[in-house]
Amino acid sequence: MKASWNGKVIAESDQTLVIEGNHYFPPNSVNKEYLTASDTHTVCPWKGTASYYTIEVDGKINPDAAWYYPEPKPAAFPIKGYLAFWKGVEVHH
Repeated sequence: MKASWNGKVIAESDQTLVIEGNHYFPPNSVNKEYLTASDTHTVCPWKGTASYYTIEVDGKINPDAAWYYPEPKPAAFPIKGYLAFWKGVEVHH
């Protein structure tokens, strides 16, 4: 699977985990040069508190377009640190 935005591959892995229709990419498969930590946090009742990254590619900014669970609840422990994408980021084969 690949996650692409603005013509660049943000993440690529054949070992994503799919939860609720979202592909979560292993941390070592993500090009962190395109990510900046965000102050945004949301809470999922069963996964826990999510943290976000803003994606920046060639001067274009996509705020809070990637999220991850740094300390997920036990039911979601397999996705600890894995990143998922939305807001126009294409996830495809």
